[in-house]
Amino acid sequence: MQIPIDQGLVTEARRLATLVVDPMLRYIRAHSTVSIERAALRLYGVDGVDADGVPWANRAVEAVERSGKLDRGICHWLAGACVKRDLEAQQAAEWLASGEVDWAVIDLPADERDRWSDDHTHRVLGDLWNRRHERMRLRERLGMGPTPWRYLIVATGNIFEDVPQAVAAAKQGADVIAVIRATAQSLLDYVPYGTTTEGSGGTYATAANFRLLRQALDEVSEELGRYVMGTNYASGLCMPEISVLAAQEGLDMLLNDALYGILFRDINLYRTLTDQYFSRLVNGYSGIIINTGEDNYLTTADAIEAGHTVLSSQFINERFAAEAGIPPAQMGLGHAFEIDPHRENGFLDELAMAQLVRQIFPEHPLKYMPPTKHITGDIFKSYAHQTMYNLATTMTDQTICLLGILTEAIHTPFVSDRYLALENIRYVNHYAKDLVHQFDLRPDSHITRRAQQVLGEAIAQLEHIADVGLVAALGEGCFADVKRFPDGGKGLSGVFEKAAEYHNPFWVALENRQGGRHALEQHT
Repeated sequence: MQIPIDQGLVTEARRLATLVVDPMLRYIRAHSTVSIERAALRLYGVDGVDADGVPWANRAVEAVERSGKLDRGICHWLAGACVKRDLEAQQAAEWLASGEVDWAVIDLPADERDRWSDDHTHRVLGDLWNRRHERMRLRERLGMGPTPWRYLIVATGNIFEDVPQAVAAAKQGADVIAVIRATAQSLLDYVPYGTTTEGSGGTYATAANFRLLRQALDEVSEELGRYVMGTNYASGLCMPEISVLAAQEGLDMLLNDALYGILFRDINLYRTLTDQYFSRLVNGYSGIIINTGEDNYLTTADAIEAGHTVLSSQFINERFAAEAGIPPAQMGLGHAFEIDPHRENGFLDELAMAQLVRQIFPEHPLKYMPPTKHITGDIFKSYAHQTMYNLATTMTDQTICLLGILTEAIHTPFVSDRYLALENIRYVNHYAKDLVHQFDLRPDSHITRRAQQVLGEAIAQLEHIADVGLVAALGEGCFADVKRFPDGGKGLSGVFEKAAEYHNPFWVALENRQGGRHALEQHT
């Protein structure tokens, strides 16, 4: 199935998205955040917590911040401590955290600092690159399941319960296992340490929890002869750090959106956009597929009236991701089947949206979300609605299909609930496999008209955002009917302007790759 659309309009939408993103990039590149500085420490191997349970990465950055010297970057002072006191990175971070520092002594000349930084940064990035290719070799050897990849959520709050449930889901046919993060974690300005057994609405994202899940998925992948992917959330106040931990522990995907935290967690827009840029530098280099969150817009706004906002946000997310070195093959742009089941020809409207997104982003591993807003206690009607979602998934060749589970929003789903969700999509994928290839769309068809309407409205919105600026547009409530302002939200105090002498060798090395930007420009 192909919708006749004007490719010139798609090119224009991408041009407008560039105009929206470029002013924000100028701000981003002139600033850093406490979480980016902590992420740099974690890249160098700084780990663990002090006697009070506070991560050493937090303690070290806080100590430098109190001294008024963080604008030069934590990496500058870490290098000085390592060189002048002959310490490893972990020891140096703990020493910096003490606050008993003669700053003048460890204020190295740039050439001496860069010798230490270049050597250690090269080793760290080499380790991440090797980790990436270790994953690639395993995927090639075991093979991947066919698309759409079946994405299942497992999150009880207790990682030791999550792991066997993840294994069971994989054995039932899931291709992607998501241990979703505890609800409040996005608002924590630190990453919890170690394995966790308590969590509300999910399980805490920690390095130890990532490691347990990865080990279990690797073992079941070998047993099944099929590679099973692991994913988590890199959003919120610790977005860059979680991306680092995910890269170190070998996760395959991360929920990583440019605007989600601003809109739905009320995190300051400057903090979020700066954090997401560095986070995506890490994700792009590590081969991690990002999943964006446009699907959430339609939980608060109407799918027909606001469908174009999903598309315009996807163009913006694509541009931000490309600027951070993420190629199209790692951009899992999000959308959702949130159409009202009582709307006449509503399925045609949703087919138009899903196919339009598929055609505009042909190389992207799109993430398609199931209906939630219109799911009710009528389990038969709700199950039928989710079956229609699976049919739309099949007909429009979506890549990542988050399975609709009737009890997902009520409690941690029983294994039987997940089994029914997997059986449903298996049935539809097989029963209607080649339906999409059996007909062509007329230029005057309902689906074509709706798709062209959505594209035209998205371009009009992008024109407006480019004219007033993204910051002002967010204040107008341009996405999800939610208004956010530049001085509002959480985390703004953690943003600072870089000094002329600012030093973060990871930022420089990863930004110099620019593989995603070049890939997108070549694609377009």
